[in-house]
Amino acid sequence: MIPDLLNAQKKFFKSGQTLEVAYRKKVLKSLLNHLITREQDITEALYKDFKKPEFESVLTETAIVIQDLKHTIKKLSKWAKPKRVFPALLNFPSSDYLYSEPYGNVLVIAPWNYPYQLAIAPLVGAVAAGNTVVLKPSELTPNTSALLSDIIKKVFKPEHVTVVQGGVGTSTQLLHQRWDYIFFTGSVNVGKIVAKAAAPNLTPITLELGGKNPCIIDETANIKLTAKRVVWGKFVNAGQTCIAPDYVLIHHTKKEAFYKAIQHEIELAYGQNPEDSKDLARIINIKNFERLSELLVNQKCKIGGQTNAKYLYIAPTIIDEPKLDSEVMKDEIFGPILPVVSYQDVSDLDLIILSYNKPLSLYVFSTNSAKAKQLIKKYSFGGGCINDTIVHFANHRLPFGGVGNSGIGAYHGQYTFDTFSHKKGIVKKANWLDIPVRYAPYKGKLNTVRKVLKWL
Repeated sequence: MIPDLLNAQKKFFKSGQTLEVAYRKKVLKSLLNHLITREQDITEALYKDFKKPEFESVLTETAIVIQDLKHTIKKLSKWAKPKRVFPALLNFPSSDYLYSEPYGNVLVIAPWNYPYQLAIAPLVGAVAAGNTVVLKPSELTPNTSALLSDIIKKVFKPEHVTVVQGGVGTSTQLLHQRWDYIFFTGSVNVGKIVAKAAAPNLTPITLELGGKNPCIIDETANIKLTAKRVVWGKFVNAGQTCIAPDYVLIHHTKKEAFYKAIQHEIELAYGQNPEDSKDLARIINIKNFERLSELLVNQKCKIGGQTNAKYLYIAPTIIDEPKLDSEVMKDEIFGPILPVVSYQDVSDLDLIILSYNKPLSLYVFSTNSAKAKQLIKKYSFGGGCINDTIVHFANHRLPFGGVGNSGIGAYHGQYTFDTFSHKKGIVKKANWLDIPVRYAPYKGKLNTVRKVLKWL
């Protein structure tokens, strides 16, 4: 079935229909209309899958996709138009251009944590660039995945865009096929599997992964506002966000004030008993619930720590001064658990941050602008914020992606279009002048060429 589907998409791509910008815009407009019409269905599907609050579903999923689609439709003709670049003097006289051409047949593998947004956003860019797409949504969010399949069937021809559902076996079958581009969002371990599968065919890939994202709070930070923004960024989607703060590094003089402020903000957000709150999502499945619960063993929970396996509930939890070699400090947490580690001097930060692979995000809370900028420059990471968390994701003018272990490549806005486009350089040489120095025989020409190159 999968080979037949891919062959049909290859045939459709070779027909040249997706090369027409007018056709791309037509199907993207149809997709936009369907997504706007089905927004309530989408938020309900997300709630069924892991009790995601409607407000969070709109803010972090449907609204982002709709704005991205509108922006893409508006700018697509400009993005797809050949760009004239300044020619090299050695090629005088010439006109030089960059052409954006689609790779061809694209595989998009989407994750479960933002199962709608992180499926549709790369799909939009791939279609805008003129590719065909096979979308593999997560099997852990069956309601959202089924809805995605239904919407895609109504908008696209299957030989252009189609959804293939299934578990690990299906993903393995898909990766065994020869694609022109693979876009994967998920864990580092699975990202390595994708990279290995792509290697034999030298298939280009984008890997959107994760890591242990540090959140630095220095002695000058506005603690009240910092606590509010950390609570939101950490516990939105129940902490199941690849760019959520993974652990806090706070100046020792501010730790107790931070605990007091963050306790207050958690209560404001989720009430005295967060388990009763309709504004806190649940853990995706029992496997992840058990993994997160084990991280709490033998830890000092300053706030929270309560769990309920029946409802896949883990309270917003703050862990005080975990040992750096404890399980909670080894890998990305990906849940509503936030370790807090104090530091004495800024030099202490290196010992912790540099002991991990390069993270997807880093956050600095400080009213000392020079110091904050220094920290941002010092460490390598995908992207981040000064005096806030995760909001850099919302700006389509900023590339979103990791570095090193946290990912390969970037997307958002025009960066998504560029990710799914090969940039083809073209030199259009004029015929009215032909400088003979480059042609053989070369005798007596080398000194002349050296003088010209030196002048250039």
